[in-house]
Amino acid sequence: MLDNVIGKVSYIVRDAARPVIHIGEAGDKPERSADYVAQSVPIFNARELEETPSLSAEGFALLHHPTGVKDFSDSHEVESRYYDEVVDLVKSETGASLVIPFDHTTRVDAPEDGVRGPARHVHNDYTPKSIAQRSIDLLGEAKAAKALEGRVAQVNVWRPLENPVKTSPLALIDARTLAPEDLVATDLIFPDRVGEIYSVAYNPEHRWLHFPEMTPEEVLLIKGYDSAGYDSGGEGTARFSPHTAFELPRAAGFVPPRKSIEIRTMAFFDLDV
Repeated sequence: MLDNVIGKVSYIVRDAARPVIHIGEAGDKPERSADYVAQSVPIFNARELEETPSLSAEGFALLHHPTGVKDFSDSHEVESRYYDEVVDLVKSETGASLVIPFDHTTRVDAPEDGVRGPARHVHNDYTPKSIAQRSIDLLGEAKAAKALEGRVAQVNVWRPLENPVKTSPLALIDARTLAPEDLVATDLIFPDRVGEIYSVAYNPEHRWLHFPEMTPEEVLLIKGYDSAGYDSGGEGTARFSPHTAFELPRAAGFVPPRKSIEIRTMAFFDLDV
């Protein structure tokens, strides 16, 4: 098993101006208005911890989860078969009464037309504002208003494809070491819409974890938001799970690029289904 590593992660540099990230077509490099700084941090091997990380405590969880999907490049098979697998998984792990998968992204750590590369800055996928908008998009205003009165969570399901991950693995911040002031609301501008994420500023208290050499038989559940979560350092349920891809030392010879798929889901706990 691999040891703990020192990795460089890209934190946002605070500025008076609100940060903006322009996202073009798949395969295009994002354009960022803010400056980022590469910070060397210890990234601990989560496989060797005495207590396995959980969605509730750290904000993420590794699970053994074989799939029946044969071809992840086939969007129809992903949406007709894999989405159902993901719904069952997220319901089982969270206890939500309703889980809605709403999109998926394939990433490749190599130039490839029409495919996004790994996200290489520390970020959290959702904010309370973007969660409210996503709920409206999925449920309509009236039902979303009711849903948001109860518990709502956003969970990503991340899976490697084809090979164990040997390049650009994910590193994640233990939610218990995250402070509210670390989070910087950032506009995410797509060709057809505007979203909002949190970029993350450096805090030496952050505890970083990763799962070396994840395989296609494993998935990582990552909590983008939980309305029941604590804001900082508390006990109970994690609210956010910031993360980023980072670089490992390159091994000699050919190393297959990381390929992965992530499914984004919304989980509602207090809606009648």
